[in-house]
Amino acid sequence: MPDGGHPAPHGPAHGPAHGAEAALLPGNRLLLRHGPITLVCQALGDPAEVRDAYRQATIAFPAILPGLCAEMPAIRAPLPSPAPHGPVAGAMHRACLPYASGFITSLAAVAGAVADAVLCAMTAGRALDRAYVNNGGDIAFHLAPGQSLRCGLVAELAAPALDGVFTLHHAAPSRGIATSGRACKGRGGRSFSFGIADAVTVLARTAAEADAAASIVANAVDVPGHPAVQRRPAWDVDSGTDLGARPITWDVGPLSLGDIARALDAGRRTADDLRARGLIHGAVLALQGQVATCLPASPGCLLETA
Repeated sequence: MPDGGHPAPHGPAHGPAHGAEAALLPGNRLLLRHGPITLVCQALGDPAEVRDAYRQATIAFPAILPGLCAEMPAIRAPLPSPAPHGPVAGAMHRACLPYASGFITSLAAVAGAVADAVLCAMTAGRALDRAYVNNGGDIAFHLAPGQSLRCGLVAELAAPALDGVFTLHHAAPSRGIATSGRACKGRGGRSFSFGIADAVTVLARTAAEADAAASIVANAVDVPGHPAVQRRPAWDVDSGTDLGARPITWDVGPLSLGDIARALDAGRRTADDLRARGLIHGAVLALQGQVATCLPASPGCLLETA
């Protein structure tokens, strides 16, 4: 993906021959794992409804990875490109298509689209109060009328701490939240970024849409040519990346407050544009202890900073 690709399903070890796993975790959460995909899911409501929701998710989950592997050439292709055929790959393609004027592949939305698909299976025909599917921090969620969800915000992966809390109510339109940033493969992260943000968290209609947009906004947080920013060709770090030789952010040294402000302002302008176009509902951008926000003035979405 253009912020660097979540882990791409590829190769025999991640194919249909390796079965999916399901297990219950403490707190009556459901763990689903298949190859590079690990999901933590939770449903709340009537116990019988929750049990059936977990059964539905467990049944639907094993088909997702083989379906993605079967369409890997299509979802690794830069957009605009023909739409893939599978439901998850198709959702990835649709989420990324608004950004096809720049470099992007459908992999930019893979984590969010998988979370959306499992949430859809979990909630189909069920009467649940709340439910979520967390795919490595990219989260799809369901809220019944009158319900709300609290979600922690972590700005720095290398020094994780609770930097804020989103409270999202049923009345708000967002049903997806995703985070992107510069922590890359080999440095504690799962993906790559062209930008320098420690974290960009985006709210959108779906997790796939939030995932793609978080990549775009995170890429925009940058001070091009700054000597404190180290970049490497993506394929030097991961030979299987969809980014090829494009330079990704490897490390960021200390920046002045002016540099930080310029980088965050560039990202915020991008987030403002995406919000004006109806592609996202809001975003929070963090860089070296400084934060910029683009959030709706709505009682349905509240951010409390630590």
